[in-house]
Amino acid sequence: MQIAANAVVSIHYRLTNTAGEQLDSSEGQEPLAYLHGAGNIIPGLENALAGKIVGDKLSVTVEPEEAYGPVKEELVQDVDRANFEGIDVIEPGMQFMAQTPWGQQPVTVVSVEEDVVTLDGNHPLAGQTLSFDVEVVEVRAATEEELSHGHVHGPGGHHH
Repeated sequence: MQIAANAVVSIHYRLTNTAGEQLDSSEGQEPLAYLHGAGNIIPGLENALAGKIVGDKLSVTVEPEEAYGPVKEELVQDVDRANFEGIDVIEPGMQFMAQTPWGQQPVTVVSVEEDVVTLDGNHPLAGQTLSFDVEVVEVRAATEEELSHGHVHGPGGHHH
């Protein structure tokens, strides 16, 4: 079966940045399972997998526009330290959930001054060109429940 819309696809992958540093991998774990065409993975990788079959191996380079987007400077903001009442230690790299007009959004602490904390609401991989080494290990038709929920159920997918 070829990878197409509404197929459940399981892949093993290795993700690196342009410097060749490994950012993520499924090595030693269950393969990543996703519902093709449902936006479960970044568009650049999903597009490259279309038409592939079990056993196919590919290397894919994905530009930021087809991955996590460019860095949006407006998502980097200085916030008054008083907004972190009850939190004694705040350090760069820490993550918090912030309430935004679009709902809850994860933010990362960039820097901490005496009265100001700089937060970044961009995805940690925004602005980066990503390289994937991928092996297709399973392709099957999605169940009606998976299609109605928009994601995979069971091993390697979402568990309710």
